[in-house]
Amino acid sequence: PMNIVEQNLTNAMEFHLMRLSEDPGLQLILFGLFLSMYLVTVLGNLLIILAVSSDSHLHTPMYFFLSNLSLADIGFISATVPKMLVNIQTHSRIISYVGCLTQMSLFSVFVCMDSLLLIVMAYDRFVAICHPLHYPVIMNSRLCGVLVFVSILFSILDSQLHNLIALQCTYHQHVEISNFFCEPSQLLNLICSDTFTNNMVMYFTGAMFGFFPVSGILFSYYKIVFSVLRIPSSGGKYKAISTCGSHLAVVCLFYATGLPVYLGSAVSSSFKKDVVSSVMYTVVTPMLNPFIYSLRNRDIKNALKRLHSTAF
Repeated sequence: PMNIVEQNLTNAMEFHLMRLSEDPGLQLILFGLFLSMYLVTVLGNLLIILAVSSDSHLHTPMYFFLSNLSLADIGFISATVPKMLVNIQTHSRIISYVGCLTQMSLFSVFVCMDSLLLIVMAYDRFVAICHPLHYPVIMNSRLCGVLVFVSILFSILDSQLHNLIALQCTYHQHVEISNFFCEPSQLLNLICSDTFTNNMVMYFTGAMFGFFPVSGILFSYYKIVFSVLRIPSSGGKYKAISTCGSHLAVVCLFYATGLPVYLGSAVSSSFKKDVVSSVMYTVVTPMLNPFIYSLRNRDIKNALKRLHSTAF
């Protein structure tokens, strides 16, 4: 009987997502806009992965991490946008209990992967610039594989922590979510009455995938700057800095858009206040990453040209 009651509760649960706009005339425009952005993101990141895997010149730690970041970005945007497109097309804003927990879980996995891969890439640049002679020995294929595996493992653990807390909560019949997707910190804030548990999860997640990665990245670049200043030639300095430019741009974009979403959703439920940050974080950032790396990186551009000439 207990299982039947729990099953009925699960089937009856509905989460109501907010629409980006209540204006019916804008729905078709929003659908076309976000579908285009989604396709550009997936295509752009797939091209990066294809270029890295097909070109032997790019079989280096930096591009190995970049291809994994592109894969994470595809998962990141796929966790939220397809459901939003379906809701726009069907004029619905309902997501099921299972669907909401699945979306929260996938979002947590890929956003954490992004964060951890960015610090791994910062460490790679630190070793390349500060210890260039030892770089091939330190950044061997085994260490690279371990770093990516650990990033995936910690991301899955964080996701399961959110799910574990969510499954312990007492649900109401309907839950209104002031966002267009099941954002983890806001969802737990809405459905769980245990403030202490919510705060512990929020602080743990913020420390693991906010404070520590940012601290690690800042420390890496602190060391990089001092190493670059010791390079005698201006050409050498430019070459060293240019290898970090794309990564630094992606880091700034990721955290500048992500922190307002995380902090804002944890303390407030104002949709109008958070929607721009949410769109920038979940849609625009994954879309811009391949452009940042391909436009600023001669190796990627050359690999894409070779890929194009081979295909056509």
